[in-house]
Amino acid sequence: MRKQTGYFITFILFVLFLFMLFLVYGELKVTKSFTAVLDEEIPINDVVLTQTSYIKDGTGNVISEIRHSENRTILPAEEIPQIVKDLFITIEDQHFYEHAGFDISGIGRAALINLKNDSIDQGGSTITQQLARNLYLSNEKTYNRKLSELLYSYQLERTLTKEEILTLYMNAIYFQNGAYGIETASQLYFNQSIKDATLAKIAFLCAIPNNPSLYNPITKFSNTKERQERILEGLVEAGKITTEEFESAIQEPIELAIRESIDQYPDYTTYIYHEFEELIAEKEGFNARLNKASDSEKEELRNGVNQKVKEVLKSGIIIETALNPTIQEKAVESVGRYVSNNNVQGAAAVIGNTTNQIVALVGGKNYEKFSFQRAFQAFRQPGSVIKPLLVYAPYFDQTGASISQTVNANAYCKNGYCPQNYGGGQYGNVSLRTAFKYSYNTPAVRLFEKIGIEHAFSYVDKLHFSNVVKEDHNLPAAIGGFTYGMSPLEMTNAFATFANKGQFIQARAIIRVTDLQGNLLYEWDEQPEVVWSDSANQKVRILLEDVVQSGTGKEAYFSSSYIGGKTGTTNDIKDLWFIGLTDQYTAGVWVGNDQNKSIHYMESRHPQMKIWKDIMKASQ
Repeated sequence: MRKQTGYFITFILFVLFLFMLFLVYGELKVTKSFTAVLDEEIPINDVVLTQTSYIKDGTGNVISEIRHSENRTILPAEEIPQIVKDLFITIEDQHFYEHAGFDISGIGRAALINLKNDSIDQGGSTITQQLARNLYLSNEKTYNRKLSELLYSYQLERTLTKEEILTLYMNAIYFQNGAYGIETASQLYFNQSIKDATLAKIAFLCAIPNNPSLYNPITKFSNTKERQERILEGLVEAGKITTEEFESAIQEPIELAIRESIDQYPDYTTYIYHEFEELIAEKEGFNARLNKASDSEKEELRNGVNQKVKEVLKSGIIIETALNPTIQEKAVESVGRYVSNNNVQGAAAVIGNTTNQIVALVGGKNYEKFSFQRAFQAFRQPGSVIKPLLVYAPYFDQTGASISQTVNANAYCKNGYCPQNYGGGQYGNVSLRTAFKYSYNTPAVRLFEKIGIEHAFSYVDKLHFSNVVKEDHNLPAAIGGFTYGMSPLEMTNAFATFANKGQFIQARAIIRVTDLQGNLLYEWDEQPEVVWSDSANQKVRILLEDVVQSGTGKEAYFSSSYIGGKTGTTNDIKDLWFIGLTDQYTAGVWVGNDQNKSIHYMESRHPQMKIWKDIMKASQ
């Protein structure tokens, strides 16, 4: 009895509320029209619903869903089945095409039906009011909110067509468990598009928004099923379906097929977020403005980049990437297998030679999404892997020397700097080919000095290392002595120059970014930059091949039309590097300790070369 009395009082108060609204209008009309008041106080701008975005691999498969507070995939009107539209109008707003945003007769009718059935199946709000509440308001039950709802509804009706309102409504409403919109609900609960759903499933889904917690399909399935049957009965009464269709839908068993959120390859997708921010900063003009900005302005611009990134992601986009799942999975597996010690970590990067796209990245052993991603965030001393980039290629380019030219491999000492060959060996005059193959240090320093430090660094400047500083311009750099070092991805990208006839191309993981309809929004337009001559490049390729076939990198060898690489070890064995290439891919592997401590016990196991070999064999 108390519930019935409550329904009656609510109905009477709402009628009085509408009466007061028109009294207020009567007081205002002497100075301006009612619509002018509405225009002034309730502006309706373009409605933008938050949508889920997607990251795809190189074959077009979704590897990650970028969800926000509202998980939603919007369907245009023409892709929503007519029965869905008929159903919502039947159960929510039978006079939808007749009213101007609110329906007084509908409010009264709903109250009487609820009194009769002692239920809350029927609501007094029109579809337009419900949309207004979803877009602009909360669900609090106050008169102020109800007034605002009416005003927004009126404006929506003046601004949009009925079809637009209905479509927005079906895409906006909440279906529990994080799902917004009919398409997302169908994908979540049945793992299929609403376009492929049966009448029984459609009615089941449409039962949820009336009271999402009460009709939660996962926790209160029977409630949802009961309301589905009442909805189907209503469709028969409204003449929208036949008795035969009703009987068939009632008898169809409803089995949930909950679709889990897709979130694969955390090492790679973590980098995608980083590169996407770089892409936005570049294409939206932030970078150009940053170069001329003061410190305070730079902070504001960085905030602007972050805001733009969020805005674009919420609009619903597809980020197409170059990820090769086979190579990625092998790289992750190999790092985990060969870097087994608890206090040792590893990272890897793989770049396609013809596309210069990043096809795989490993951020660390047992990597977790958005944690420290060593492939691009760990900057380490490069050791001897810097030699072909800073010493040998520039030397060949500047002098035109042959690989058989000799160089002194004995002790070297200048101004207190006295580097040694590994183990302290002295080898007399050796060919450049021999010095490189066995990674002798003193020949590299002598060649570096002969080129000229500044001249040699002019080559490295074209390789776009982000943390090379002026203090690095000294003799120790020839054998890997840098202030901050390089990341595995940067080193791999630099080595890819040997696969591109001496031209450096900035490697990217993102191929293009489109909206959900496939319209292009952003893409990189990287241009090659000549670093050294093709002749110098060919000579280094021969030296790299020697290293793998019979030098310090023998552990990485396998049969291939071309295979070459370079080892690198830093002082006290804090870092183990191997970077090399085949005809198809360039890959770099780093193994070390996050605390920059020695891992001398790992040196003889050659984990960096074994990982590299596994990755490259998988890419064949």
